[in-house]
Amino acid sequence: MRINKYLAHENICSRREADRLIESGKVFINGSPAHLGDQVEEGDQVEVKNYHKEYRHYAYYKPRGIITHSPQGDEKDIAQVTNLPEGVFPLGRLDKDSHGLILLTNDGRITKQLLTPESHTEKEYVVEFHKPVTQRMIQAFINGVELDDGYTTKPCSAKKLDDYTLRLILTEGKNRQIRRMAETLGYQVLDLMRVRVGHVSLEDLDLRPGDIKRIKSIL
Repeated sequence: MRINKYLAHENICSRREADRLIESGKVFINGSPAHLGDQVEEGDQVEVKNYHKEYRHYAYYKPRGIITHSPQGDEKDIAQVTNLPEGVFPLGRLDKDSHGLILLTNDGRITKQLLTPESHTEKEYVVEFHKPVTQRMIQAFINGVELDDGYTTKPCSAKKLDDYTLRLILTEGKNRQIRRMAETLGYQVLDLMRVRVGHVSLEDLDLRPGDIKRIKSIL
């Protein structure tokens, strides 16, 4: 196993951070300085010297109109409208027209644990549509919808809040998934708000659009 993958697998740091530690001479294999690309074999002794990182986690209520990252033209992203420490990045994304909870961290180790479908992390949304929802439409969301690229979404939870609004709980996050599911079924999304990721919720933290709060844990 490559040394950077090994360090990530052992939850010491992310692969990117591991490469930086290796380049700075802080990683040793069997007492010898490690090099980028080195392999770790069974029985090898791996040591990281003089390394301590303070992990930071944040909950942010992304307003409409803000890009999660990589803005173009006159767009603004989260990094430009907040005063986050260097190295903190968003976990996942919300599209420009959506709003609600985004989690941010400088701990690259938890990205896979939180974002992969295998993690089954719940993401909860309140979604308003342009016309009344029907039981057939709700059941389609629950069972899974075949998207325009042929992918069928995983079963999810769907609860009717009023004639036009559903509360949805998904365990995956394909690009613009809810909007694409709605379009397939003949609906347009008027408002999409993410209210919870895992155990972290906007309501519990009392966040308003643009608010950011440091939290103890994401997982």
